[in-house]
Amino acid sequence: MTRRSLAQWLAYLEQLHPKAIDLGLERSGEVFARLGLTRPAPRVVTVTGTNGKGSTCAFVASLLAEQDLRVGVYSSPHLLRYNERVAIDGVPVDDDALCEAFEAVEAARGAISLTYFEMGTLAAFWLFERAALDAVVLEVGLGGRLDAVNLVDADVAVVTNIGLDHAEWLGSDRDSVAREKAGIFRRGRPAVCGDLDPPAALLAAAETLQVPLDRRGHDYDLSPTADGWRWRGHSGDGRALVLEGLPLLRLPVENAALALQAVARLGVGLSREQASAALTRTTMVGRLDRRSLEWRGRRVSLLLDVAHNPHAARFLADHLRRQAPAGRRLAVFGLLEDKDLQGILDNLGPLVDAWAVTPLATPRSRGADELFKALKGRGANVVACDTVRQALDVQCEACAENDELLVFGSFFCVAECLEWLNRA
Repeated sequence: MTRRSLAQWLAYLEQLHPKAIDLGLERSGEVFARLGLTRPAPRVVTVTGTNGKGSTCAFVASLLAEQDLRVGVYSSPHLLRYNERVAIDGVPVDDDALCEAFEAVEAARGAISLTYFEMGTLAAFWLFERAALDAVVLEVGLGGRLDAVNLVDADVAVVTNIGLDHAEWLGSDRDSVAREKAGIFRRGRPAVCGDLDPPAALLAAAETLQVPLDRRGHDYDLSPTADGWRWRGHSGDGRALVLEGLPLLRLPVENAALALQAVARLGVGLSREQASAALTRTTMVGRLDRRSLEWRGRRVSLLLDVAHNPHAARFLADHLRRQAPAGRRLAVFGLLEDKDLQGILDNLGPLVDAWAVTPLATPRSRGADELFKALKGRGANVVACDTVRQALDVQCEACAENDELLVFGSFFCVAECLEWLNRA
């Protein structure tokens, strides 16, 4: 029998379950048991939140690797290749390993129907257990309580922040979202929260489960210094910890501070030199991702970011204000239909001089005409394009020497830009 390629497996998984999202642990939990899975590694950090999950996971993994620990990371979504979702020791697993894992999950599930995400999560767990890792970092796909990642008990649960997104599944207010995300808490085990104003529901869940909850601004914090920043926190046994002179980073320093506290809660000690080295080498494709391109004899500067909700847009706006270009800022913008368009434009609209809007290569995309009307209604300089690539062409042609091109709004938008750059 001919084995499926990874592309064939992924095509098969997309049509395996009648719903793309079907939250709940019963089906995946049964297959987890049939596979004989127990724990993907002796140390488990699970990360949820509205934004910043990816960079927080990356920071945690780098900090652990700095102590010569073997680390696995499961994250989603991917930008260019599915393999990005499952990394061991900083390297995405290869096609053959993923295919073998999918075969194992397929054989175990029998008549149980699983979603694309559930199949992928179980495959990652299967690969991690066989790799004899020291630690794994697991990024929640959606919510927390009913996400397949929550089949594994976390030693440290991390909540980056609580905002409004995916209202149809998580609820339309911060307390509802917080209850879902608090589902990754485990009785008596520590958790870390990066939100400066966590909803009452999150605090109540921690109290009910007797979870030691480390909060930014209370139990750990960060502060700027003349040439970098300072972190203070505490270890699992309550010892005060301070790291001075940490370097400025490309990724959000708030998420680096959060990761430092999570790692401290695991009982992993790091010197300033070790922490600095680990944080400095941490990068994320598509997050505050600066690129440059030779376009018809001149250099075009680009900034790629997957910001796709108001909370992420606020963070991106703060970054843009701190690093304004000498010239204009142009944008290529595409958005999914379930995202808060007006909330995003409230934050970023005033910071962009000229827009090119585009539909995305997914049935879930908003139309370019809707984006065009929303921006025109705000008095913006905007053109509508048929594709991301056409929008990139239009804006690169319009960019002068000191201008900057911002590409944002969705993983789909940034992914297509990356593919375009790879061929440019």
